[in-house]
Amino acid sequence: MAQLKGLAFVLVTGTFLYVLLRRLSAATRHSRAALQERVKELECLYQIDRLLTRPGELSVDILHQIVRFVPPAMQYPDEAESRVILDGVEYATPGFREEAPRLTATILVRGEERGVVEASYRHSAREHDLMPFLHEERALLKAVAGQVALIKEHQWAAEERRKLEKQLQHADRLATVGQLSAGVAHELNEPIGSILGFAQLVKKSGETTDGIMRDMEKIEKASLHAREIIRKLMIFSRQVPSQQTEVNLNSVIEDGLYFIGSRCQRAGIETSQQIAADLPTIIADPSQLHQVLVNLVVNAVHAMPDGGILSIRTMERDGEVCLLVQDTGAGMDEETRKQIFLPFFTTKDVGEGTGLGLSVVHGIVADHGGSIHVKSSPGSGSTFEVRFPRSGVGEVEDE
Repeated sequence: MAQLKGLAFVLVTGTFLYVLLRRLSAATRHSRAALQERVKELECLYQIDRLLTRPGELSVDILHQIVRFVPPAMQYPDEAESRVILDGVEYATPGFREEAPRLTATILVRGEERGVVEASYRHSAREHDLMPFLHEERALLKAVAGQVALIKEHQWAAEERRKLEKQLQHADRLATVGQLSAGVAHELNEPIGSILGFAQLVKKSGETTDGIMRDMEKIEKASLHAREIIRKLMIFSRQVPSQQTEVNLNSVIEDGLYFIGSRCQRAGIETSQQIAADLPTIIADPSQLHQVLVNLVVNAVHAMPDGGILSIRTMERDGEVCLLVQDTGAGMDEETRKQIFLPFFTTKDVGEGTGLGLSVVHGIVADHGGSIHVKSSPGSGSTFEVRFPRSGVGEVEDE
C-alpha cells in the first residue's frame, strides 16, 4: 500500500513537473520570439533614425529605403509589403496591393496630415485573418510615421532658416544701397542741374546751328533722364520728404494721363479708363501718387512693345480706395513676380531701365499705409492693384 502511494506521488509529481516544464518552455519560446520581434522593430527604427543624420532634404532615395526597412520588421517578413504616401507621391515595395488588408499610420507634420505609412501581407491566408496585425506592429508603424514626419520637420526648419538668412541679407543690402543711393544722388544732382541749365541757355540763345541745336536737345533729354533717376534714388533712400494732404485719386489720374497719353499713342497703345464716381478721398502726397501712376503706366508700356490695351480703373473695395493698372503684354512667370519690387531688378536690356521704378512704387505705397499686389502669368498680361486707406479712417479713435 505504501509503495502504491509512493508510486502515485511520483507519477503526479512527475506529471506536474512535465506540464510545468512544457509551459516554461513554451513561455520561453514565446518570450524569445517576442524578443526577436522587438529586435527587428528596433533595427528598423534604428536604420530610419540613421537617415535623420544625413544632411539635406527628404529625398526619393531615403523614402524608398524607409519602405524597404518596414517589411523585415513585421511578424511575417517574407509576406510583408509596405508603402509610404507623402505629399501625394507614392513609394511602395513591388508586391504591395491595394486590395490587401493593411495597417495604416498617419504622417503629421506640424499638425497637418501630409501622408501615410502602410503595411500589408500579400499571402491570402493573412487576408482572412481577423487580426492579421499585432499591437506591436501598429506601434511600429506609428513610430515610422513619426520619424518620417520628423525628417520633414527638419527639412521645413532648414528651409525657414534659409529664408530668414536671405531676408537678413536682403535687409542689409537695402540698408547699404539706401545709404549709397542718397550719397550718389546728392553728389550728382548739382552737376546734372548745371548741365541741364546750360543746355537750355544755349538753346534759347538763338545763335546755334541746327546740328548744335539737335545736340543740345539730346543733352537736355539725357539730363532730364538722369535727373529722374536721381529723383527715384532719393525717393528710394527716403531723402524726399512727403507732404501729405487730402487727395482725390481720380484727379491725380486725370492729370497724370494728360501728360503720358501721348506716349501711349506713339507706342500704339489704346488706353481705357473706368473712373469710379464718388470715390472717397485719401491722405497722400499728390506728387508721389503721380509718381506711382507714371511708373506703373511706363512699366505697362514697356510690357507692350508691339502695342496693346492699357486699362486704368479706380474703385472702392472693402473700405479701401483701389487703383488698378492692367496691360495686355507678355505677362510674367512666378519667379519674375517674386522679384519685381526688388531694387535694381529689371527684365529690360542694359541701358533701358534702372530697376527702381516698381521698387519706388512699393516704397511710396507702403509709406502711405497701402498695399500693392500683382496678378500675372506668361501670355496673359499683368494687373497691378494698389490699395490705399480712405481718409478719415481711425479719426474717431484719435478724438
